[in-house]
Amino acid sequence: MFSQVISNLNWLHIFVATLAYFMLGALWYSPVLFVKQWIKFHNINIDDPDAKKGVAQVFLMSFVCMFLAVTAIAICQHFFKTTTLLSGLKVGLFLSVFLCATAISIGYIYLKKPLSLFAIDCGYQIIGCSIAGAILGVWH
Repeated sequence: MFSQVISNLNWLHIFVATLAYFMLGALWYSPVLFVKQWIKFHNINIDDPDAKKGVAQVFLMSFVCMFLAVTAIAICQHFFKTTTLLSGLKVGLFLSVFLCATAISIGYIYLKKPLSLFAIDCGYQIIGCSIAGAILGVWH
């Protein structure tokens, strides 16, 4: 049954939803929104030459992880039979809050990270997965 679900997924829709999620990240972690606070909370020295090494690989791996998350949203939407923007948004929101945000939270609790950093990183995941879910919900 699972292999049948996988074979019926629309990979173009998943790719486009992943691209939207990724592009949100480009805005979210930019000077327009939260990059200064994010750098400060993570104590990143942007003047360190090693800080910029491997950026292309980081972006590629991030995209792959987002693609996997969006694929999971698409699979859940198949089982929930979502066919509208709102129903797709709800599935993305549900998964992002109960999986993404809780996973980030557990790590941040142990690392004693500030609540503001939690809000930045969890907010991105929640909004990104919700947008991806909405795209998949309306475009089936």
